[in-house]
Amino acid sequence: MTNKYKGFIFDLNGTLIDDMAYHTDAWYEVLVKELGANISYENVKAEMYGKNEEVLARIFGKNHFGKEELNRHSINKEAKYQELYKPSMQLLPGLENFLENAASSGIAMAIGSAAIMHNIDFIVDGMAIRQYFQALISADEVDLSKPEPETFLKAADALNLKPQECLVFEDAPKGVEAAQNAGMDALVITTMHDKNEFRRYPNIIGFIEDYHDDRLKGLLTA
Repeated sequence: MTNKYKGFIFDLNGTLIDDMAYHTDAWYEVLVKELGANISYENVKAEMYGKNEEVLARIFGKNHFGKEELNRHSINKEAKYQELYKPSMQLLPGLENFLENAASSGIAMAIGSAAIMHNIDFIVDGMAIRQYFQALISADEVDLSKPEPETFLKAADALNLKPQECLVFEDAPKGVEAAQNAGMDALVITTMHDKNEFRRYPNIIGFIEDYHDDRLKGLLTA
């Protein structure tokens, strides 16, 4: 890994924090127990990507819910998620030190996530890391979710950087694909997916388990 990048763009869930199990639990409560979807826990896990309204549309059909219903179910899901996750909230190992070192090295940083801003605020303020990020791009700021490139392109633009100057930190194949579509390299954190699931993406520069990985030093030093 080399320090050719001027900006780092981080996904949120599974990349800064390991909270996807709590999202799955919250979605299962809403989709299956409250709304009666006939799907397994594993299927919920597989379908919960993108914006909340996209998840609901995939499960129940595009026009099943009106706009107010979609908003209500989305708010309900996020309230359940935050209640479940708050007692266990923590950054991935080594992350805060890596963010501090990146900032000291003059790296511009942003979050680019399919999470709503309410959840991004919940994490960056709950973990006191807002000062490291010059931009926060949430589902609220984009029309097309990952694997479309809009999230990461808007993050790069907010940092006043070209796409090729940015490195994306991701944990999911669709996020890596979004980075590829944006013309950006990606570094994969293997919190939720193993290496075999990323075989078709040539933009990956490496895989790490957490931010204690010594290879990360190459991103910050000449």
